[in-house]
Amino acid sequence: MRIDVLFIDRVGIAQEILGALARRDFNVTAVEVEPPHIYVEAPDLDAPNLVLLERELALVGGVQSVQPLGMLPGAQRRLYLDALLVSQPDPVFAIDAAGTIVLANTAAATASKRSVSSLCGTPIHDLIGLSDLARSLAERSYQLPAMEVLLCGEPFMLETLPLFEPGGQQMAGMVCTLHAPTRMGGRLSGLQNLNSGGFEAIFGESAVMLELKQRARRMALVDAPLLITGETGTGKELLAHACHATSHRSSGPFFALNCAAIPESLAESELFGYAAGAFTGALRGGKPGLLELSDGGTVFLDEIGEMSPYLQAKLLRFLNDGRFRRVGAERDMQVNVRIISATHRPLDEMVARGEFRQDLLFRLNVLNLRVPPLRERSGDIIALATELLARACTQAGHPPMRLTPLACQALLANPWAGNVRQLQNVLFRAVTMTDRTFIDVRDLELVGALQQAPLGLQGPPQIPPHDTADTDSVETLEAAVMRFEKALLEKLWHSYPSTRLLARRLGTSHTAIAKRLTRYGIAKPGSAKARTKG
Repeated sequence: MRIDVLFIDRVGIAQEILGALARRDFNVTAVEVEPPHIYVEAPDLDAPNLVLLERELALVGGVQSVQPLGMLPGAQRRLYLDALLVSQPDPVFAIDAAGTIVLANTAAATASKRSVSSLCGTPIHDLIGLSDLARSLAERSYQLPAMEVLLCGEPFMLETLPLFEPGGQQMAGMVCTLHAPTRMGGRLSGLQNLNSGGFEAIFGESAVMLELKQRARRMALVDAPLLITGETGTGKELLAHACHATSHRSSGPFFALNCAAIPESLAESELFGYAAGAFTGALRGGKPGLLELSDGGTVFLDEIGEMSPYLQAKLLRFLNDGRFRRVGAERDMQVNVRIISATHRPLDEMVARGEFRQDLLFRLNVLNLRVPPLRERSGDIIALATELLARACTQAGHPPMRLTPLACQALLANPWAGNVRQLQNVLFRAVTMTDRTFIDVRDLELVGALQQAPLGLQGPPQIPPHDTADTDSVETLEAAVMRFEKALLEKLWHSYPSTRLLARRLGTSHTAIAKRLTRYGIAKPGSAKARTKG
């Protein structure tokens, strides 16, 4: 049994309490004194003897109460500390002021290929080769920057936390935590890709987009290099994110490198990392690259067509056997990473001109996807614009806005050379530059939109084109709505050639769509009726 004796602290009271236990011949196995408590563990003490002991301790001056106890506080803290250390996936060492290991967790033993008991008493420099760790910490005011070290030949990033004696400035030791590049990569990827989703994040219900997503879902499950082609601004990186999130590597890291945004020397160190002393200004101990950080995950190489010939050769070697060498390093490393690449440039033509390696193209183009430009999926433009408009209002702190019918016509007529990115920028600019609750054609500021539009689009009252000759020719509101509805259905019918697809696109029932198609005499594209009408 374990007991908690509450007392008023005075000289000799602990000795008197233990004396009472000794007179009754109880074997005391553990004692913890934390005034005003003394905790005692006596295995032979039972409930009847506890009553007698309480009477005897009541005669000791200063003893206030005696209560049974489930676990000694010190033992409880040790139990929780052991559980905390075991639960840590990173190697953790507690080191005294002399640099000797006094405590290590299971992950440290695994990484060191030794038992926890054999680690205790071992100098830390025997493991990671830093004999002056304590001195370096003191020289830097106990703020040692993260550095890379080798433990059993494997690279780790070292993080230190100094420990001081209570109430003093004397350092009592430190806690060293080692972070593996793969775990660091998982954490960084989680922060960078927090809001990245799967295929549900890819907006589009047109036939061409539905086919693309169906094809991409199948390719996401195949662990092979994937090449994504498409014009600038079509969402190639978003598709790469979706393929990663749907693959069996979804729990692994995802990192992207834009080959056109950084110079060759920096791109090499970013992708492959560098060893200690590789170049002037390099971090002490070196730095892992994206391939190391992404072990078990995916690396997305955007604008792969801009990669230099030297990096093309180095990437080709990695694709052959999964091995690479850091900049300035002497040994190879091997990781398990899937490469997804993307480009807006014609790689076949670049190969013919000698600007891109043909053998690398063969390795990258095992699987391929083409993202259609926005002008080829006009059926998605209005729905996509509505979604982007809502996001722009939220981002700009603007109340919800809507698109006028004439603004929708202008959006459908625009060629969108910049694709979705251009559409997003146009709508964000329109939201920030107007205080109204709707977006009109003038707010879009599309080059040539006003000149190409009929007179009715150039300002109030913005009457439909065939009614612009004379405002007196405008019929009833119902007739105007029917004309607009017919024009809309005729335009969307080519991208959504079934009542169910078109109903889903417009957010209504397929029965309602079928009735309207019959009412306006709109035939399915390619049908005999449509050919006769043409």
